[in-house]
Order: sequence, then C-alpha cells, then structure tokens
Amino acid sequence: MRVVGLMSGTSCDAIDAAAADLTVEGRTLHLTPLGMVGEPYDAELTAALVAALPPAATTLAEVCRLDTRIGQAFARVALRADRELCGGRAGLFASHGQTVYHWADRGRVHGTLQIGEPAWIAEATGRPVVAGFRPRDITAGGQGAPLVSLIDRMWLRGRPGTPAALNIGGIANLTVLPPAGDPVAFDTGPGNALLDAAVRELTDGRLDHDADGALAAAGTVHEPLLARLLAEPYYALPAPKTTGKELFHHRHLHTALAPFDPLPAPDLLATLTLLTARTVADALRPLRATEVIASGGGTRNPVLMDMLRTELGPATALHTSDALGLPAAAKEAYAFAVLGFLTLHGLPGSAPGCTGAAGPRILGSITPGHTALRLPEPPAAGPPDTLVVGPGPAA
Repeated sequence: MRVVGLMSGTSCDAIDAAAADLTVEGRTLHLTPLGMVGEPYDAELTAALVAALPPAATTLAEVCRLDTRIGQAFARVALRADRELCGGRAGLFASHGQTVYHWADRGRVHGTLQIGEPAWIAEATGRPVVAGFRPRDITAGGQGAPLVSLIDRMWLRGRPGTPAALNIGGIANLTVLPPAGDPVAFDTGPGNALLDAAVRELTDGRLDHDADGALAAAGTVHEPLLARLLAEPYYALPAPKTTGKELFHHRHLHTALAPFDPLPAPDLLATLTLLTARTVADALRPLRATEVIASGGGTRNPVLMDMLRTELGPATALHTSDALGLPAAAKEAYAFAVLGFLTLHGLPGSAPGCTGAAGPRILGSITPGHTALRLPEPPAAGPPDTLVVGPGPAA
C-alpha cells in the first residue's frame, strides 16, 4: 500500500509529506521510501499561527480559522505528494496536523490539540485519512508522545550496543533501546524552539531561524545564562515526560535573561545552541547510548551538531538517519505514514513502555474518502515488530 505521511512539527514553519510503499511479510514491515515534498506555510498563515501560540491569548474564532486554513494547506501538499510521488495511486493519507497545545502539568498530560481538519485532505484526494493520533494514548494514561518511539523500536531492533534515535525539531525527543529491558522515550527539552524565538525577536521577524548556525558560530557561550537555563525543573523530571512551546517560548527566555545585561546576539544564540546540545547529551548519558541516529531540522545546523558531538564524547557515535535509509528531513513524516498504516489495519500504534500508557492502543480516527471505507484484515502473523527500510518482498 502506498501511504503518504503528513506533518508540521513544533517549529510551525512548513508541511512535510513523505510517501512510502508499505508491505508486511510475517512480523516484518517493509518500508520503501518514495520521496518527500515540503511546502512552507505562507507568510500570513505563519504569522497568524505564531501569534496564536502560547503564551499568547487567542479566540475560538481564530482557532477555527487556523484549523481550516491549515487543513486546506495540508490538502494541497497531499495532492502534490500523491501526484509527484505516488503517480496518483496513494491508498491512504496519515496526517499528524499541527500541534498548537499540549496540556502537560506536573509530569502528567491531560490533553493535546492538533489542528488542520483532515476532511479537507479526504475531500481533495478522495482517499481515506487517518488523523488525531495522540489523544488515544493520553486517554490510556500516556504522554501522547513521542509516538515515533514505536517506529524507532521496530527500526533499530537488533542493532548492536545501545542505539538511540533523536529528533531535533522545535522540541527534541529521543528513543533509546538498551540491550535488556524496555525502550525509553521522552522529550529532552527545546530543540530549535528557543533558538527560533530568539532569532525572530532579534531580527524583528525578518528571520525565523539561525541558518547553518552562522550567528551562533560567531558567538561565545555565556556560562551564567546557560547555568540559569539548565536549572529549569523539567530536565530533572523522570521519563516518560513530554513538553512543548507551552513551556519553552520567548517569555521563558526573557525570564532567564532578566538578571543579565543585554547580550550580543551571537553570544545569546551560541548559549541557546549549547543548551540544546547539553540537555540532549545529559538525557542520553545515564542511558549509555552507544550511537545516536539524528533527524529533524536541527540536523541542518552544523554548529548544533558539532556541539552535540562534543557533548556526547568519543564513546557515542553521532550520525543522521540518512545513513539508515530514512532522510533526516522526512523521518517523522515517514513515521506517521507507518502509524496510519497500522491504524487502517486495526493494529496498535503506541509503545506503552515509552509513553506511560496503560497498554497499546489503536491510534487516531479515520475520515473516509469518496468511496465506501473497507478496512483491510490485520496481518495473520500479528502486529509487525521489525521495520526494514528498503524494497519489500514484492519489489
């Protein structure tokens, strides 16, 4: 089955679509990447979305408008992905949508909100859409994230040592597979969130990120500010745990900066870049990861990657998911394609040991396309436990 996974991450800047041919053989799920397309939100929509995110106040009218406009934007990218990557033969779309609020308090998640109405995708493409993945895990007592942990567990299964998958988006998350025992997964803290917020503010909105880490590369880390930022209580919480821009936003940064004289922009960005690298490495160190397979927008920042490599030390190899066949820019979109495939086949899409849920759950809701919805039978061998990237058995 050809499945298109769609998502916009916590950086809130673009929609990524990745197409995959998915087949099951026994307990193995074969994923053949068919490519990816991406489109940034238009400037007006980006501004409206950023203006509505915490800690800003918003209205239900604005949430409705954003839900519609983001859904329409997802539908346009879905059509393009079907045409350019699937030859018009995609059988399913899996849309994560855009996270606008993740209600976490004292280590517990009470709810989450992803917008981008999936009916726009179903109407535009005529194909079924799986969306709303996170709430079901939360209703079972889980964190609702990182849902990609199930795919990481299947994908890294059998690798030597203690492999870890790391995604650096607006928020950074990881999945670690120890040689014995259950995998561990959680959000480590800010990936690009504070960096992007600082760049927007420092440039009055002319820039939305530190391209190639160029500004940070010209700066010097401000150690007292770094120490103050590292005192954030979230970092000391036990896993499983999740966070978001509800915590790591520009006011969080302003609070940390309050005791200090204004810093040169490069010094501030160098400090925030090291904060991301340090908090990721601090999270990985007690888990004794022997290799880190990174993906997400943060991998395009060579300064961040160099800092992370230094923080991890020579005993932990760092490379991107491209080395294992999944493009770093599209890994999470591919992951949601897999989650949508599992849902359509009546299979669980969560790893309760990673999210803290009471048990595995079938995730999401299905919006039918233009024809009668006929669900395929689950694989006779049961849920797949291994993911192999590359041509499937029928290729």
